[in-house]
Amino acid sequence: MLTILKKEISGFLSSMVAYVTIIFFLVITGLFLWVFPDSSILDYGYAGLDSLFYIAPYVFMFLIPAITMRSFAEEKKEGTFELLSTSPVTDWQIILGKFGAGLLLVVFALVPTIVYYYSVYELGATPGNLDSGAVVGSYIGLLLLGAAFTAIGIFSSSITNNQIVAFIIAVFLCFAAFNGFESISSIASLGAFSTALINLGINAHYQSVSRGVLDTRDLIYFLSFAAVFLAATKTVLSARKW
Repeated sequence: MLTILKKEISGFLSSMVAYVTIIFFLVITGLFLWVFPDSSILDYGYAGLDSLFYIAPYVFMFLIPAITMRSFAEEKKEGTFELLSTSPVTDWQIILGKFGAGLLLVVFALVPTIVYYYSVYELGATPGNLDSGAVVGSYIGLLLLGAAFTAIGIFSSSITNNQIVAFIIAVFLCFAAFNGFESISSIASLGAFSTALINLGINAHYQSVSRGVLDTRDLIYFLSFAAVFLAATKTVLSARKW
């Protein structure tokens, strides 16, 4: 698995995709945090990172599919996947190696935003007057969200040999998983069932973690969500051997 992970990281860093997507993430989140009038902390005079953690999931919907779209699609298109599948590694080692590499790049994208935290921490009327617990919870939420979206991206790449198609499928699935259930519950008269429907979506659990309290139910949800899509990827790879 480590061999696959190193190979994937090397492939990402040798192309412009990783750098462009990470820079894109930092620019967009920076604009929302410091520049755009509707969300800038400079205009509101409130020292907080709420706008960062609000917009980050929507940027992730495009950033993570852009990172993962090549995972299997490129190898299948170039014919190198057959060589990989006959090497002395299992399907799970391949999947987890690619998943780990994608998630590691998400971490790379998040690390520079610590500068935002430090800046806001010092900019407060009283330096340090920032709810650090909520900030840590929000970062954990973004990491768990990144794991869920990375699993979706890996799965999407496994079902096609076209990177653009993989990207589009992943963006659609990420958006549907994050906002879809909540949207359906708001337009349908489902009564008490609407709450259960909302809890099926990622957004409810992301918001819960972002409050600074890591509930075991939320952790189990995110891990189970990622596991389902990784298992689906394993099913797709196994089907190619039938």
